[in-house]
Amino acid sequence: MKTAEILDTEDHVTEQGLEESATNLVQPGAVLMVMRSGILQHSIPVAINRVAVTLNQDMRALIPTAGLDPRYLARLIEGHQRELLSVWSKEGTTVESLESELVGDTEIPIPPLADQRAIAAYLDRETGRIDGLVAAKERLLGLLAEKRRALITRAVTRGLNPNAPTRDSGIPWLGAIPQHWDLKRAKWLFAERDERSTTGEEVLLSLRMERGLVPHNDVSEKETRTDELVGYKKTSPNEIVVNRMRASSGLIAVTPREGLVSPDYAVFKVSAEVAPDYCAHLFRTELLQAVFRSESTGLGTGSSGFLRLYSENFLALWFPAPPLAEQRAIMAHIATETAKLDALRAAAERTIALLKERRAALIAAAVTGRMGLSPIQMLPETGEANDEVR
Repeated sequence: MKTAEILDTEDHVTEQGLEESATNLVQPGAVLMVMRSGILQHSIPVAINRVAVTLNQDMRALIPTAGLDPRYLARLIEGHQRELLSVWSKEGTTVESLESELVGDTEIPIPPLADQRAIAAYLDRETGRIDGLVAAKERLLGLLAEKRRALITRAVTRGLNPNAPTRDSGIPWLGAIPQHWDLKRAKWLFAERDERSTTGEEVLLSLRMERGLVPHNDVSEKETRTDELVGYKKTSPNEIVVNRMRASSGLIAVTPREGLVSPDYAVFKVSAEVAPDYCAHLFRTELLQAVFRSESTGLGTGSSGFLRLYSENFLALWFPAPPLAEQRAIMAHIATETAKLDALRAAAERTIALLKERRAALIAAAVTGRMGLSPIQMLPETGEANDEVR
């Protein structure tokens, strides 16, 4: 559930289907709660249905009595998620789950109905302001990510001089390139390496989208035994590692250290004519992701199915090849400019985290009476709303 109120659903059931099923119709005004999902590791999604709904086995409906406002109940749960998770969570389940009996046995504070409604209205207003600020920061994150992608794509396919004379590359996805750049076939720049571990004692490297190749034990709780790693592929610094099944998603990185990677990955030694980091940035652009997707083969079609970018298809492709010194200048430019964008992103993420903390604290304090709200504070406002968080 991604909204506080359910006004419609993606799936619908007919009256005949409802009669023939074991499920019941939940009338509007209930508090719907997720009871079984991985999201229960950290939060309890709740929403109020404004239309009649049916629920699957992973959800429950809390039907408020006459003296309980559903908006207040939903806010009460939302404001005490951490405490309630510690009480309601089932032990020994493979998927995070809540115990229905524990939920039903929980005692909650219930102020007079008029106060419940006033508190709910106050929180709707105040959390709405905070949500607006969060949405603005999230839009900023999207713009920063878009600018970062455009900056890298422009640099690796057009260079740093916007006034440099260009020529048609003859490659549909690439278009015009600077006149002094070469075009090289991948097989002239890369040589596949398929050397296997005989002991499994080398460090296993895991390929991650944001971090590249990192030691597996740094990102996974599941440790591997040496006998499990016999037959894994060796890789050395400055080689290119490609996840064949996810090349079209940009899962490609430069090897930072000696280690092992999955036997299903492709490992390429890089010619002295090109900088490995330049190649990795080029291969992770959306332009090349689309090319890799079109060159991948296997079961399935489009972006679905078990498609692999086989080495012969990769090595047959043509790529831009700027002079090596210019490749290094491009990498330095990308490092400098993306660092600025990443600093702005980090600041926006910190602001979002603080706003969400403020939101949670506001709800928890309001529903338990710790804020000491006066009747005036709980009254609906008139005039223009203040956009600042108080």
